[in-house]
Amino acid sequence: MSAVQTYRYLGSSTLGHGGLGLQTSGGPAPHPRFFTGFLTTPQAAAAGLLAVAEVARTRYHRPVSPASLDPVVTGSRDRLRFESFSGCCGVYARLDTLPAGLDGDVVEHGTTNVDVNNPLREALARVGSLDPLHLNVGPDDLTVSTLDGPIVEKKVPLPARWLRGFAEVQILAAAFEPRAEIPATEAATFLRRLPTTSDRSILWAVPAGRSLRLTSRPVPGAVCLAGASRLTALRGMLRFAQTLRVYGPTVAAGAAPVPSTWELDTGALRLSLTLSPEPYRGFSGEGAALTALAGDDVVDDANLVAAVLSWDPTIDVDRLATDTGLDPTRVRAALAQLGTAGRVGYDVSEAAYFHRVMPYDAGRAERDNPRLVGARALLDAGAVTLDGTTATIHSGDQVYRVRRLPDGDLTCTCPWWAKHRGQRGPCRHALATRMLTTHQAEERA
Repeated sequence: MSAVQTYRYLGSSTLGHGGLGLQTSGGPAPHPRFFTGFLTTPQAAAAGLLAVAEVARTRYHRPVSPASLDPVVTGSRDRLRFESFSGCCGVYARLDTLPAGLDGDVVEHGTTNVDVNNPLREALARVGSLDPLHLNVGPDDLTVSTLDGPIVEKKVPLPARWLRGFAEVQILAAAFEPRAEIPATEAATFLRRLPTTSDRSILWAVPAGRSLRLTSRPVPGAVCLAGASRLTALRGMLRFAQTLRVYGPTVAAGAAPVPSTWELDTGALRLSLTLSPEPYRGFSGEGAALTALAGDDVVDDANLVAAVLSWDPTIDVDRLATDTGLDPTRVRAALAQLGTAGRVGYDVSEAAYFHRVMPYDAGRAERDNPRLVGARALLDAGAVTLDGTTATIHSGDQVYRVRRLPDGDLTCTCPWWAKHRGQRGPCRHALATRMLTTHQAEERA
């Protein structure tokens, strides 16, 4: 399933004597200009922009012709964030230009797509260390009173899974912790030992002194490295980086593959790649957001939270809880709902959410999640019966049993659960059971 979004650019993005002009589409006004000024580390910034654009046009699983998705840029007070997903949705890239990296003003807050075309990529590749790089996010001179000027229309098929990926990544990343930090010289040695061609290996990186060592088995403190060749996009930034930081969830011996984030920090820029748990898995199917989206009040809560979001570089969950009167758990669920519409992301380095706006309504959350739709259909049909820690679900001619484990997790007798064992989020039967259990508990309260 895909949604075709039409982007209108006043022209092509360019890099010339006047600086880097990134043509935009959408945002708070037609063809907005979010920033005008210089990038303080031009060659590193050019490398970072190329990395984000390269991920956007790459399909790492079963590589075929390049994808054509345009990166997303968000301006928020003191920084710019450039984001993209790979064509296979298994790699999420983000370049954060921090206050130290900007010599200018973020003149407009908002989110939009930017056109990074082939001529621009070639020009960025030629930026030298002494070349000034002036960034103009939006056209230098915008006249909106007429459409007689040169307008380029691009129809970009935007898969629904790409939008779901935004929600899944921020839910998964919110559970990450810093696992390792190594200096740039050791990072270069480590990354250059990794394969550059497509591979399906599942490795684990373990801190070892000032570097990382790879093992084939998970151990406590390890970080999953699924499809090591997917880190290739970091290589262009290596010579500018000070450190490599690695983030991931807590794992134990025998753990299943999990996502991870790999971040190069130059001091003025941060380039990160978040990898899905396995090379063939896209973030859109992980199902991490489903439980958070299943509450009866989550849509109302999301609307309440959205009304008080500001364009601060990071979102303070406790402050939102105070401002809205919701408890932090409901605030996080509301952020998950907003994330499905692309309206918030998560920054592992800051351990905080950030605000973005994309032209998609929060109602996509349910329409784009078949398991959530299926769970609500089961409840509407009265197909779920609770009996203590067990639920019986009648689905067509089939009968499934959902059982609650002592740790609160749910198991199911359906083929989905048998195949994924809970690693791709709940099945629709477990989701319906959790929703009914919560609803009955709220009624009793």
